[in-house]
Amino acid sequence: MSWLRALTETARAGLKIERTRLEPLVALRGAAGLAIVIAVSVWAVGPVAAVSSAFGAFQAAIATFQRSWRPRPELALASGTSLAVSTFLGYLTISHKGLFLALLVLWSFLAGLAWAAGPTIGLIASSNVAMMVITVTLPTSVAQAAGHALIMVFGGMVQAALIVLFPVRRWGAHRDALADALAGEADYARRLRHDPVAPFDPGPLMEARNAAAVTRRQARTRPAELHGTRGLAERIRPVLASLADPAVGVPEEGPERARVRDLLAASGAILDAAAHAIRHGAPVDLPPTAADAFRTPDTAAVLSGPAKRAATRLAALLEDVVETAGASRTPVALTAPTASAASATPEAAGPDAHTGPPRPAKGIGTERAHPQGVSTERAHPDGSQSDTRPIVLVRPTLIGLIPEALESVRKEFRRGSPVLRHALRVTAVAGAGYLIGDALPLGHGYWAPLTSVMIMRPDFSQTYSRAVGRLAGTLVGVAVATGIGQIADLGPYVSGALAVVCAGLMYLLMRSGQFAAQACVAAYVVFLLGMGGEEWTQTVPERVLLTLLGGVLAMLAYAVYPAWETPRLRTRLADWLLENGRYAAAVVGRYAAPAGRTSPDVRETLLAARDARIAWQQASARARTEPVRHRGLSRAAADDAEEALAQMARVAMLMEAHLPERGTTPVPAAGRLAEALRTSTEHGAKAVRERRVPNWDSVRAALDEWDGEGVPDRVVRRGAGLLLETLDELSNALDTTANPMSLDGTGGTGAGSGTAGTGSGVGTGSGAGTGSGTRTGSGTETGSGTGTETGTGSGTGTGTGTRQRPNGPGNADGPRNPEDPAAR
Repeated sequence: MSWLRALTETARAGLKIERTRLEPLVALRGAAGLAIVIAVSVWAVGPVAAVSSAFGAFQAAIATFQRSWRPRPELALASGTSLAVSTFLGYLTISHKGLFLALLVLWSFLAGLAWAAGPTIGLIASSNVAMMVITVTLPTSVAQAAGHALIMVFGGMVQAALIVLFPVRRWGAHRDALADALAGEADYARRLRHDPVAPFDPGPLMEARNAAAVTRRQARTRPAELHGTRGLAERIRPVLASLADPAVGVPEEGPERARVRDLLAASGAILDAAAHAIRHGAPVDLPPTAADAFRTPDTAAVLSGPAKRAATRLAALLEDVVETAGASRTPVALTAPTASAASATPEAAGPDAHTGPPRPAKGIGTERAHPQGVSTERAHPDGSQSDTRPIVLVRPTLIGLIPEALESVRKEFRRGSPVLRHALRVTAVAGAGYLIGDALPLGHGYWAPLTSVMIMRPDFSQTYSRAVGRLAGTLVGVAVATGIGQIADLGPYVSGALAVVCAGLMYLLMRSGQFAAQACVAAYVVFLLGMGGEEWTQTVPERVLLTLLGGVLAMLAYAVYPAWETPRLRTRLADWLLENGRYAAAVVGRYAAPAGRTSPDVRETLLAARDARIAWQQASARARTEPVRHRGLSRAAADDAEEALAQMARVAMLMEAHLPERGTTPVPAAGRLAEALRTSTEHGAKAVRERRVPNWDSVRAALDEWDGEGVPDRVVRRGAGLLLETLDELSNALDTTANPMSLDGTGGTGAGSGTAGTGSGVGTGSGAGTGSGTRTGSGTETGSGTGTETGTGSGTGTGTGTRQRPNGPGNADGPRNPEDPAAR
């Protein structure tokens, strides 16, 4: 993408007003907290101190609107307290320009590094630096500075108290996250009816998992329907995929496929009902026709083998979802009782069957059994049992978060770290902006560093789009506020009231885009400073000019010292391949050492693979907006590689859906294949980073050895073959060089003139420009081209020969357009 196009796209993004769900009651609560703080401050210490206190309450409310799953009162308190500390330290050094500049540089550097701990912490830290350069100019003594700091803490406390006393839709965000995950799976089930290999976006499941992490205090009051449904939702997805996929399920057409389509449609309806119940806190209204689709005995008569096991497990999981999502208005029974239910074996009952004592709850990281949860074994009419034990992800407290944040920051002290580069950019721009603004004869020079710090983000698109949105919003907000000030003679109380109104509008429109929010912020600042006694002519002109200066500095800083995502795409792709390989190896390894569904290693590797996929997708999206040429990984190659790795994860998920129970006969060959997958993907990830084409000879050899021993389990062997196919597709996607490498590092063989090759293999051809030959592990290949290509082959034979291509040097499979996925 050219610079002109990149600037155009980011400008559009900055000026875009998005249609999103508004939360007027939450915005009203934030504005009410600001009004309370301003009123108390005006009554107690006067309008000037009220300006300082208003910044504390204003910023505390903004912190509670961030996309964070941490308790909102904690965010308000942390924001108000940290701003108070920054303001007090800033006032102590403001009389000495050198000391204050050193403090500003240090604070800016730490604020830039804070993005390593998460966007919410990064935003609070950046806002503290921006607000500090304003608030340090308001006090006139150390005592007043301490008083202003205390009032800022008071502002955070007021916002936190209002959240506790007047909750708006308590647990609403957590309900929405879980409901969105279930609704996403319902849509996935319906799409599988028409496309058995339809893609699935794991984003809602990951967001639901983030929402499920709560503090111990929250765990004691969390609604019961939010306890175990998320874990069930994650277990349903692979079962849906395995039921629909013809590779391990039923044929693409016939009575079995018709029955599967009915079950998928019923699953979508049941999941939608559960999502609606969770979102609104109401009983589950189970569709009768959907329940009947599972109760009919036709399923057991039509389906058999893996498909029957998947259908049985799906019915059991849906029963658990309905039960945990809320009391149903009708009795829940989705499985038809059978005469042999009492003596059902694990294979007959499906992978959900569980016998013996209750298993201990297991998880990863800080995932533990709920401290007040009761272990339950739910029995189903078909004889299967499922563990509905509630699981909670423990979120650390603010104090407990400090070591994790420091560790995240420490990891960023490395060459090429985008967060470290961001911290250095913010530091340089904040210091330069402060010096330039102070040197200009405009007054209020702090607007330049304030603008720069609030605009800058670790990536290109957000920095440039925010710069455009902030400048345009500032012009509109200042124009509106100035017009109102000229029309009416505003006193301090009217100015304060208008400032509260503008703040409320900003809270309401905060998620509608940068332009709308910044227009409200600009008007808020004009009215607020007017309440402190400053005329609009003293603030408006310099604010506009210095905002423009700050935006230009921020944009220049990124252009001069960038942190482009494009050159790191191969690293992101290699990380995803590595985690996918570990996940697939963990799944395949469980066929060699059956451990049932509760396999911590499978769970850990699955979550790591999802994180790597999300990281790749985010990096790829950012790279598409950057004015940087690709370096060995074109957009078409990246898309094909992404598709191959997504299919690899899907195949591993299909195999996970059929993991054998404890006591099942092990498959020793699966253990060797698992080790081959693990080592090959490690070497393959290294090859991707080094711009080489990975090869999978060890995986292919493990499969050949397996076939020689016999294949007792059709699902695992078929899945293993599909894994190798996806790995080969990945290599084909990355093989885009002018002189392509073969998978084993040798060239292709063949003859273009009909002359026999020499050695133990023979290459023959007929007609002009065509030929055939062999290559290790690849069988016979044909192609056309101009020029000659010489190489040796092994496997079925070795030989040398020439092959002509009408289009110049090409690939051993024949001519191929490197930008055409179909040709690959």
